[in-house]
Amino acid sequence: MTPSQALARAVAIAGGQSATARICNKSQSAVWKWLQSERSLPAEHVLAMEAATGVHRHLLRPDIYPISLGTGADAPGADSAPVMPTEPASVVCDQPGKAQRAKVAA
Repeated sequence: MTPSQALARAVAIAGGQSATARICNKSQSAVWKWLQSERSLPAEHVLAMEAATGVHRHLLRPDIYPISLGTGADAPGADSAPVMPTEPASVVCDQPGKAQRAKVAA
């Protein structure tokens, strides 16, 4: 689903362009322009639309909310691996540390 398709879906769930305009505190004509130009939903309205319609933020703006950063069990891709490891990886260095150099020099 493209972001413009997700926006159209969110508008339909919200109850139309006027209802979407009220959610976003914009005019109905602004919503109409978003739909006609197939533009993405402006970033400042993504979270309000997600809360009002249940259309996930990743679907509305994947450029801002990549699927790998989704949170919660209901997020798309929630079963995917986390972006950052939960435990720090061990650091491997091929140069001796200060303490090791002191032992070698002695």
